[in-house]
Amino acid sequence: MTSRLKEGVMQGVFTLCACVSILAVALICIFLFANGVPTLFKIGPLKFLLGTTWKPGNDIFGILPMILGSIYVTAGAILVGVPIGLLTAIYMSKFASPRINKVMLPAVQLLAGIPSVVYGFFGMIVLVPAVQAMVKSPFFKTVLHVKSGKGMSLFTAAVLLGIMILPTIITVSKTSLDAVPDSYYEGSLALGATHERSVFYAVLPAAKSGVLSAVILGIGRAIGETMAVVMVAGNQTWMPKGLFQGLRTMTSNIVIEMGYAADLHREALIATGVVLFVFILLINLCFSLVKGGKDYA
Repeated sequence: MTSRLKEGVMQGVFTLCACVSILAVALICIFLFANGVPTLFKIGPLKFLLGTTWKPGNDIFGILPMILGSIYVTAGAILVGVPIGLLTAIYMSKFASPRINKVMLPAVQLLAGIPSVVYGFFGMIVLVPAVQAMVKSPFFKTVLHVKSGKGMSLFTAAVLLGIMILPTIITVSKTSLDAVPDSYYEGSLALGATHERSVFYAVLPAAKSGVLSAVILGIGRAIGETMAVVMVAGNQTWMPKGLFQGLRTMTSNIVIEMGYAADLHREALIATGVVLFVFILLINLCFSLVKGGKDYA
């Protein structure tokens, strides 16, 4: 077999793999929109998206509590995960010795490989009792005026998701920081800046779009997470009432009820999947716009 023939065969294999990937995405889109959009209009777009009551037994399908639940949990996860992940990436890239990095890098990779259900068990066994005890403490009741709260809550889910998105933020941010040319750092030192100021005021701004990409990918991971959130969020279908009260996200709603749903109830869950899919598309669009900027990621 000549080299040109081998090249043609491999090109055909690569093209076939690309076509299969595109076909899979297209089939998912067709299934979701073909089944979900008609249901959306059958229920009523405003009634479905802005309704505050979810009672499938009475054919009442309002997913605003789940939309807000997903947004709140994701926002809380970003508040927890971004500062810790970014500072860890800066430390690993510009401050840690090679010996420390040999320990930290496998630890971060291991954190990325832990299954969601294991994170959920950790949340149930460790975080939920800790938050429950924290809410019942005199400090929370007298100083912060938290009169009531639960271990399975928005706060617990946000902390757990913040831990889960750490590997994504750390690895992408570290890669972006490592890709910045040394001339940025050396030039800052030559102008009299300290090591810390050179890193934070010269290297970090040069990698800003890579860091933003890490944050956007973390948002995508957080908003699409299901199993861990189901195990620690409480899963009440009412409007979110507070930081230490239970809620339900869109992904949790689909997983919990799809097993026994039928007819319009099942179609409403698929329509919920369409709304979630649109959220993910918007996140990917933001990622593409950010990556279109000038950076060294």
